Amino acid sequence: MQSNNGILLADLAVRIGAELAGEGSIRVSRVATLERAANDCLAFLGDRKLRDRLSQTSAGAVILRSDDLADCPSAALLSENPYLTFARAIEILHPRVRPEPGCHPSAVVNEMARIDPSASVGPLCVIEQDAEIGPGVQMGPGCIVLAGASIGAHSRLVARVVVCENSVIGRRALLHPGAVIGREGFGFAKDGERWMRMRQIGRAILGDDVEIGVNSAVDRGAIEDTRIADGVKIDSLVQIGHNVQIGENTAMAACGGISGSTRIGRNCTLAGAVGMAGHLTIADNVHFSGMAMVTRSFRQAGVYSSGIPAMPAAEWRRQVVRFRQLDEMARRLKQLEERLATLTPEGSEVDAGADDAPSGVRK
Repeated sequence: MQSNNGILLADLAVRIGAELAGEGSIRVSRVATLERAANDCLAFLGDRKLRDRLSQTSAGAVILRSDDLADCPSAALLSENPYLTFARAIEILHPRVRPEPGCHPSAVVNEMARIDPSASVGPLCVIEQDAEIGPGVQMGPGCIVLAGASIGAHSRLVARVVVCENSVIGRRALLHPGAVIGREGFGFAKDGERWMRMRQIGRAILGDDVEIGVNSAVDRGAIEDTRIADGVKIDSLVQIGHNVQIGENTAMAACGGISGSTRIGRNCTLAGAVGMAGHLTIADNVHFSGMAMVTRSFRQAGVYSSGIPAMPAAEWRRQVVRFRQLDEMARRLKQLEERLATLTPEGSEVDAGADDAPSGVRK
């Protein structure tokens, strides 16, 4: 049972689906790292590179794989995926404080908006007409939901989130501060030397269990909808262009950009600063490493990379010199190949008049 003194390790093991090894009557009340844990703390060992720290820990209990149990000086909770199990434990030991249902007095709510009584609308929020706020939704300070938008049950808008007109947010979404969902995309038609904005009339639709990071933007579709499928996780400072389609459980790290009308499959991963051109097709289970510049479609699952990793400055300068010499080197190589093509198998140049020369006379 859980109390102000924590939770019994035996009970915690049941709740997080781990196997108890050791004394189940130990109480843990918080989580900590292996190095800083005290006897009331729960720690975990996920990376075996840190195994040397395990034997020195003072944690009351450690989540780890069974292969590491022999080095554990405390009680243990055995799991094939310690990181995932630790995440479940955090939810129990450090539950999030939920705000009380209702609207803060400073919130501005249109009389035509529909807000479930169990939802919480924080200070300085704005909810426009025909917007719908579902059961258990939490809207932190300064969030704005424009006309016709809907927020699914138990979603959380942390603070200063903007959900634009007619956008659809699924259930249990998590939108971090500064996220903008459904803004008009980057669409312009050239009028002489000037640009004329082309109005974007599609929607932005987010599925269930989607997470959008700090200051990330998902554009609405130009004509059809931009769709982010269930379970997609998008980090901070990411731009999703209009009409983009992202499949289930794909994850994108920070500082990336996806140009308009690109389709990304299920279970893909995009590491930091990946940039993707428009109108591409990316298959399921494709993984791009950091700073990959994606300019063509990838229709086969796999791991793909581009970009140049950091290196010592002197080495980089030498490489830049080589880059500048590539055209000249290629030209000279072509000349050598043409020259070699004129040689006999023995390596001698063919003499046009050799067949007419007397026997034994050759250059």
